[in-house]
Amino acid sequence: MKKITLLLTLFLGFNSLTAQNSEKAKALLDDVYNKVKSYDNIQVDFKYVLNNTEAGINQETRGDVTLQGDKYIGNFFGATQLYDGSKVYTIVPENEEVTIEDKSDDTDALTPTKMLTFYREGHNYEMDILQNVNGRKIQFVKLTPIDTHSEIKNILLGIDAETKHIYKVIETGKNGTMTTITVNTFKTNQPLSKTLFTFDEAKYKNDGYYIVRN
Repeated sequence: MKKITLLLTLFLGFNSLTAQNSEKAKALLDDVYNKVKSYDNIQVDFKYVLNNTEAGINQETRGDVTLQGDKYIGNFFGATQLYDGSKVYTIVPENEEVTIEDKSDDTDALTPTKMLTFYREGHNYEMDILQNVNGRKIQFVKLTPIDTHSEIKNILLGIDAETKHIYKVIETGKNGTMTTITVNTFKTNQPLSKTLFTFDEAKYKNDGYYIVRN
């Protein structure tokens, strides 16, 4: 009887610690979300690494994105993508082509505007390791998809403990693919051109670009 009581006490104690860990992680993520939402605009320069040792895949590139509300403009893998609030414009200079699409209805698509807020829904979370990165304290939170059919095994979200800005995102897929996004610079409330999120179709037509409408 004493063994059963001891096991029950340990089990309840473990559940209590797990709940506290989850609540602590949620509080930190709420701080990050509120900080992001307090800015008029955000500019992020980042490094992107895709690795799958078994498949022999190792890609690395740099990118940048400027966000204001739901609008964004980003440069990634040699292309520019612009969202003006209603349509998405993908500009590929190498092909001299512009693709124009209505806003995606795919709620699972990780758009630049979701990069800093995707963790809000669909995950269980817990506090993970605390790392010292060049004098900065980076607190990682482990996100596990609630959907058991998800192709994602888990995501580690590295958060600067002082600024509450996202520093790193490490996504591990069930197929062994690891995607890492590391933020090099994170600027806020920058002076932006009034036409930054406006697509000038005439300019690209004059430059000989082929316009595709989907």
